[in-house]
Amino acid sequence: MDYKQSGVDIDAGEELVRRIKPLVRQTFTPGALSDIGAFGGFFELDFSAYKKPVLVSSVDGVGTKIKVAAALKKYDTIGTCLVNHCTNDILVCGAKPLYFLDYYACGKLSPDDAENVVRGIVNGCKENDAALIGGETAEMPGIYGADDFDLAGTIVGVVEKDQILNGRSIKEGDVLIGLPSTGLHTNGYSLARRIFEGRLNEHSESLGKTIGESLLEIHRSYLNPIHPMLDWAEIKGLAHITGGGLVGNTMRIIPNGLKLNIDWNAWPNLPIFEMIQKDGNVPTEDMRRTFNLGVGLVIVTEKTQADKIFTHLKTVGETPYMIGEVAVA
Repeated sequence: MDYKQSGVDIDAGEELVRRIKPLVRQTFTPGALSDIGAFGGFFELDFSAYKKPVLVSSVDGVGTKIKVAAALKKYDTIGTCLVNHCTNDILVCGAKPLYFLDYYACGKLSPDDAENVVRGIVNGCKENDAALIGGETAEMPGIYGADDFDLAGTIVGVVEKDQILNGRSIKEGDVLIGLPSTGLHTNGYSLARRIFEGRLNEHSESLGKTIGESLLEIHRSYLNPIHPMLDWAEIKGLAHITGGGLVGNTMRIIPNGLKLNIDWNAWPNLPIFEMIQKDGNVPTEDMRRTFNLGVGLVIVTEKTQADKIFTHLKTVGETPYMIGEVAVA
């Protein structure tokens, strides 16, 4: 018996590397020094524009959204979701991305499918100006089924030390501004898949597409509309709305003794969430704790800042919502 007969195809791995090299090079920013295939990724730091630069890192995955991608045989967007998710996680700390690394594990390596996953990662890196400087592809029969795969990524960014967003200055009376999501983003898929089992190819009039297509909507990045504002707007805190919902994630940056008063009718409910709640008979409280319900990012600021923040966001094509305020607990 040889390695290939045991389930690991080295030739397929080498073919994948050959295919993705030109894709990955498209993401290289001036700091990227190493080509794909090296034992480590190299990135030269230029902090000449910073007084006290701080590196900010985050690692995450896309959950069981990968099961939807696999069921529909559509692999070219899931990587973009991964990069955008990680980008948002460091953005809400005040940071902008420098570089990204990915981890792709599967039961049986398909160079075609893996190439499409990487293509999505490349698109996300280009959108967020992050260099894809390394990664790992692992073929692990016995851990994963032949058609199974998993995807995770690590992002590293930078922020000026005195511009780190931590929410400590948030006080009673500050307002909450929400930015729309594109759908589930990357959370709540275990519940959604259970509800829509066997129905992914079903077309919905309210969605204007199939259920599967709606579930695969890309987890959007908020970097481009938000990061430029950090230089002039008095933003006290940002929250990326992922697992735990709007309240659970926003409370992570709210000081002790304060709470959130949310106006749940301040923004339109997306049709996909209406379908999930109706078809699954999901309690409202569980919906609010599981999904973003149409708001993917929350800005916390003083009331006096709200008008100019709204004006800027609308100028760059966003649709902001005034969704509530901070109150005494």
